[in-house]
Amino acid sequence: MAMTASATPITIEHVTIPSTKPFDAVRQALEDAVPPLDHGYAVLVQAGRAEEARSQLARAAPLSIFGQRDHGALLRIAGLERKAIQYDIGNPLTASRMTCHVLSAALYAPIRVLLREGADGVAFEYDRPATAFGQFHDEAVDAVARDLDAQLRATLIAAAA
Repeated sequence: MAMTASATPITIEHVTIPSTKPFDAVRQALEDAVPPLDHGYAVLVQAGRAEEARSQLARAAPLSIFGQRDHGALLRIAGLERKAIQYDIGNPLTASRMTCHVLSAALYAPIRVLLREGADGVAFEYDRPATAFGQFHDEAVDAVARDLDAQLRATLIAAAA
């Protein structure tokens, strides 16, 4: 029997939040407001101590930086000089509140956020969580995604301001 794949078109809203501040100032504001994720919770989960992990995460910041990549450095391969940092931003508890309903929501958690400097200035860019997660048509996932949307937007606007 031949394997088949299915595809479903979805609509994603792309958000751009411009800043009049220099790139490095916006980067610092974001990284001051959103700490790196403490991966210690994962060690607790692996050790079978899920409640301790949940408690640790509940005391953590509402959003964390899971990781970041200097995409501007990658562009040097093409002979370009650009400032661009790609962040993975989210919260493990938020992700688990969605993926316990629809495991495929893990495709979009954490959210990718780009801070870039271009000809039009400095800006954040990301795809709106409510539209990315909305494709699953699950009210529980949608409710969490709407909260994430508001949190992420407020955080990025504050860093850009």
